[in-house]
Order: sequence, then C-alpha cells, then structure tokens
Amino acid sequence: MRSRATPATDRRTAPARLSLTRRFGLTSLIGMTVVGGALVATTSQVLHTQAVREGVATAEALTRLATAEVPGDAFTVGMLEPAQDADLDALLGGLDERLVGLRLWTADGAVIYDSADVDGAPSAFPDVERLDAVRLRGEPAPRVRTHIDGLAGDAGGPLARSIEVLDVYVPVEHAGQVVGAAEVMLDHGPTAARRTQAIGTLAAVAALGLLLLWLVLFRSVHSASERLQRSAMENARLALLDALTGLPNRRMLLDRLDRAVASAGRTPGAGAGIGILLLDVDRFKDINDSLGHDRGDELLVQVATRLMEAFRGRDLVARLGGDEFAVLLPGVTSVADAETLAHRARGVFTEPFVLGGMSVHVETSIGVAVLPDHADDARSLMRRADVAMYTAKQHRLGVAVYDAADDDSSPARLVLQAELHRALARTGELTMHYQPKIDLAGGRTVGLEALMRWRHPTRGEVEPSVFIPLAEQSGLIDELTRFALRTVVAQLAAWAPEQRLPVAVNLSAHTLASEDVVDTITRLLAQHGVDPSWLEAEITETAVVADPGRVVPVLRRLSAAGVRVAIDDFGIGSTSFAQLRDLPVDVLKIDRLFIEDLGDEATAARSRTVIKAMVDLAHSFGMQVVAEGVEDAATAACLRALDVDQAQGFWFSPAVAARDVGAGSGRVVLQP
Repeated sequence: MRSRATPATDRRTAPARLSLTRRFGLTSLIGMTVVGGALVATTSQVLHTQAVREGVATAEALTRLATAEVPGDAFTVGMLEPAQDADLDALLGGLDERLVGLRLWTADGAVIYDSADVDGAPSAFPDVERLDAVRLRGEPAPRVRTHIDGLAGDAGGPLARSIEVLDVYVPVEHAGQVVGAAEVMLDHGPTAARRTQAIGTLAAVAALGLLLLWLVLFRSVHSASERLQRSAMENARLALLDALTGLPNRRMLLDRLDRAVASAGRTPGAGAGIGILLLDVDRFKDINDSLGHDRGDELLVQVATRLMEAFRGRDLVARLGGDEFAVLLPGVTSVADAETLAHRARGVFTEPFVLGGMSVHVETSIGVAVLPDHADDARSLMRRADVAMYTAKQHRLGVAVYDAADDDSSPARLVLQAELHRALARTGELTMHYQPKIDLAGGRTVGLEALMRWRHPTRGEVEPSVFIPLAEQSGLIDELTRFALRTVVAQLAAWAPEQRLPVAVNLSAHTLASEDVVDTITRLLAQHGVDPSWLEAEITETAVVADPGRVVPVLRRLSAAGVRVAIDDFGIGSTSFAQLRDLPVDVLKIDRLFIEDLGDEATAARSRTVIKAMVDLAHSFGMQVVAEGVEDAATAACLRALDVDQAQGFWFSPAVAARDVGAGSGRVVLQP
C-alpha cells in the first residue's frame, strides 16, 4: 500500500522559500550590479571613443605636416627622392612624442615612406580593407592594435617590446583627389592607462555608491517588511477576535472546533467527546432599546468577563455576534457533564449586572450539543446546539440539551411532521379536550379552554409541546387552527343549553397575521347557529407586540363580530399601558411563571405585588383576569385574595374530553 506523506514531511522536503526581505536583497543586489557594470562599460566605451577621436585629430594634423613636404606626384610614381625621405625623417623627429611611426601609402598599396625603414626595403604591408575604405570614403580609419617596436640584434632575436598603438589611416589628397593614405601610429598606452585608471576609479565610486544605496534601500525595505509582518500578524489576530469583548470570534471558534473534531477522530475513546454551549442573552433588545446601545455593549463586555472567569484551561469562550456567545468544551466525557457546565455558565447571570449605576437582572438561554452523541461533524454540532438554544428560549427552560424531536430538519422530525399532516385527514387522531375555568369568588365553572390532543396509532399520546411547535415551523399551524375552530364550534352547537359554556380557542401569531381567520370564525358560527359570545379567541402577548400593525385590526374585527378576545401569557411581553388601553381585549391571562413563583418563599412577595398590579390594571380597563397553572389550594386561595377573577389548573381539573364536560365540572374552591 502506498504511504501518504504527512504535512510535516511535506514541509521538510519542500524547498525553503526566501523571505520577502531576502528576495528583495538578492534581486536588488543583482540589479545594481548589472546597472553598475553597464555604467562602467558605457563610460569605458565613451572614454575610448573620445581617445580615438582625439588620436584621429592628432593623426590628421601630423599627416598634414608630413605630406606638406611630399610632392603630389610622389604618390603617382610610388616613390620619394632620398632627400625628401631624409627631410621627412628630420621633420618627424621633432613632432609629437606619442608618434611611434608613420607610413605613406599610394592608392595601390605601395609604401613610399616608412619611418621605421632603415635599409630602404619595404617593411610592412598595408591594411587593404582600411586603405580601400579611406580611398573610397575619404575619411580616417582608426584601429587600436598591438605594435612590435623594433628587433634586438641584426639576425633577429627576441622582441624588443610590444606596445598598444592607435593606428590611423588618413586620406592624402592632391588636386581634390585621394591619391594615397598616411598610416599614423600613436602610442596608445598612456591613454589606455589613464582610461583604465579612470574606469577603475569610476567603478570603485559606483560600487561604493550603489552599495550604500543598496544598504539604505535594504534597510528601508527590511524595516517596512517587519512593519508589514507585524501589521499582518496583528490583523490576523484581530481577524480571529471580537472587537468589542476581545473574545475569540466565530471564525476562530469554528477553526478550533474543526481541530478538536479532527483530534477526536484520531484518538477515539473516553474523553474524546466535544461539547458546544450556545448562549443567547434573553431580552437583550429590550435593554438596547431602553438603556441604549452603549449600555448594551457594556453588558456584553461584562458577560464575556464572567464567562471567561467561569471557564478555564482547554475550554474556549467565544462571541458569535450580537448577544450570542459560545463555549467549546473539548474532551467532555458525557452529555451530563456538558449540561452541568451549561448550568455553570447560566450561573454567571445570577448576580445583577451594573450598567451605568443601575442594577439589571439578565437571564440567558443555553443550548447543549455533544459529539458524537448528537452529531458527527463540526457544522452539524453547531447547528444542533443552535436548535437546542432555540428550544431553551422558546420554552423558557434556561438550559436545553439537543433533542431530535425539536429539530425540524432531523429525519425523526420530518417523519413526525408527515404523520401530523396525515392525522389532519384522519378521524379520531386529533381531538379537542376542555379545561374548566373556575370563578374564584363563587367556586363554579364559568368557562373552558379548548386544548388539542393527538393520540398517535403507534406512538400513543404525543405532547402538544412537541407537535404544536412542529406545526408552527412547518406551516401546518393554520390547518390545526381551522381544525380546532371547526371542532369547537360544532361542539358548542352539540352541547345542550344547560351544559354549554364559553370556550376559548388559541390562535397562533401566524394565523392572526391574516384576516381570513375572522371570515372563517364568522362563517362557522353562522353555519352552526352558535352565538359569537360563546367563543373566545386567545392570543399571546408576544404575538401582539411582534406585529401590532397586522394583529390589532384582526382583533378589532373579532370584537366587532361579538367574539371575546383574551391575551394569554400576559406579563412576559412588553405591552405598554397605552397599547393595552386601546386593544379590544376582554380577558387577561396571567402567565404561569408568576403563578409558580407564589409557591417559592423567596419570590412569593414580589409575585403577589406584580399580580395585584396586573389585576388592578386590568380591572381599571374593564377586563377580567384569569390565572392558569394553579396546582394547589394555597395558590388558589392566594389568587382569590388578590382579586383574580378566574383560575384553571390541575388543582381544579385537567383538560377532559367533550363528553365529560358538565355544568358542575371542576373542583369547587373552598370558602374560608
């Protein structure tokens, strides 16, 4: 089996990459070397050209002097007289000291004079190419070459010396015609030496200057590179941190979660679980709206500080954005341990937060999910923790562990949704039960609340807390509402007059967003001949607050049609006094949270004060007050003392089938 290279092996075998500074240093050094070399070469060429040009001018001057003593016909006959030859020797002896030799050539290439000729025999051959060029163009033809200056001894021997000369062929004119050429040889050694010295000096100065420039540039680039690296590292760090709280952000959390999942996959076994806690600050929007965004930010910073103090070591606290936080729990041993840590996180909200000198009590909803119990990968784990958090917030549980029944995208949830859809088309699976409302002053049953029940053919009883949220999320809630209205109105018509009591039906926020529900209710009442006063529409306070522009007109149409309107779960929303005064509401139902607090000695006094304020407010607006969730006689007696009008709960009676509803149903409140 072919093995795969590990990342570490890849890094070892991969060629080392030069840093930005080193790449710049090497590239710029090569570039400056090329520039310096080109500068020196160009300067050398310019100096050489200048030296040749000066040498040519000297050669032309010497040619004019020499040919002034030579008759023009000498170039035609190809020879000089001995006296003329001697005169030239004498003349050349006192001319430019750089003169090495001079020859006179005819146009045919015959030498008529050679300053180096001592015995009258030809001592050289012409450079035919340059001689022809001079004859045709009439311009000097220079060339630098090596010249052998004399021989040692008569029979030949070692060379006396070799020198570098500037050999110039200069045209000789007579009667306007080029009749020959003078070959002037000038000692080029001193000129070349000076040029070499100048080039050397220039090269040294250029090298030193370019080196200094390179050092300055390299240092500047090195400093800029270090600043860029520091800036890049800081930007990378800030990209992984939340700007407000300094906690790791979502990106860093997901990166750490991916690493933890990969590590758990490599080392399965005990302690390889990974937990995620997702926290959402309850009613954070209310704090922002009432105290301002600055105070909201201050609250988030304090929450971050408390969570950091509560979790240490391997656990990672992060802010996901807005009022959402997360805690990564690598190496968690069980779901129970993760849930325990979730309660620890919730405990940091016990003490009030001080915002601008004001103490504010804030709560949180926490979702818990654990790998591998609830998910197989990082993204699924995050999503399921989010589902659990939504469940905790929706049902006010504080902490909720992921349950597939709460997940509308889980296979079990999808199956249950399909079965609920089929149950609407079958007879007998969905039924309406009725819980009595007791008049606390007289102890008699004065109304009913219709509650839906689902008896599944294989699952048995399915709790409303399971299928009602499923219907709301899947869009089946409108069909369930229509089923409840049809069943209740038909049942009101079927009951005998002495058995008939007003019945309250819960309407979802989604159903209230459409005015079709009013037409449905009025049509059903007319169809069955039921007076509208026997029907009561219950809506939650949060539905009114969420979209008053669409809900309030529906409530007004219901009230105008004679249907009583009740606000359920009152006290947990944020309905203002002005809104409550203007709403067409007949009944307020106090949220069971306040009723439960009556049984707690620590909160009973405060709850009594709040309930009494609600009762007085409702009575001042001409509304009745109903308390739900009454579980014992003491609570019932307390509510009666607080002037609550009606109550319902298991202390009086659970919800019963329609056949069991009677005029005397419900436990009678004992008179003191």
